[in-house]
Amino acid sequence: MSDAPFALDGRLAADTCHVASLPLCDVLLMNDARFPWLILVPRRPGLSEIADLPEADRTTLWQEVDRAAAALRAYAPCDKLNLGALGNIVRQLHVHVVARREGDAAWPGPVWGSGPTQPYAPEERDQLVERLRLALA
Repeated sequence: MSDAPFALDGRLAADTCHVASLPLCDVLLMNDARFPWLILVPRRPGLSEIADLPEADRTTLWQEVDRAAAALRAYAPCDKLNLGALGNIVRQLHVHVVARREGDAAWPGPVWGSGPTQPYAPEERDQLVERLRLALA
């Protein structure tokens, strides 16, 4: 772990909007209307791997992933819920929670790098953020 204060990676900040702060993680909405997609970022500086978290934080992380997945599925029923913590481009520890539907814009491949992003309309994004925030409360 690092002695530096926690700061959200600039690429995550640019591609998402804040939904909620849970005890460990900030929950972010990926700004791509093609896929219902949350990202959880543990507010711990200098980490890139789940294994870098202390055991208690790893337990909390998976509990929060479960909460985020339930909130996302309530908004966007799906055929498959994808979870991923790749970190090949953004090294900061973060977990993707993506609700997938057969026939979506990337099906059956991964959502990463699958065509141009389609940002939410501001009103649609704000309504979705509020629904997710309530579901996570």
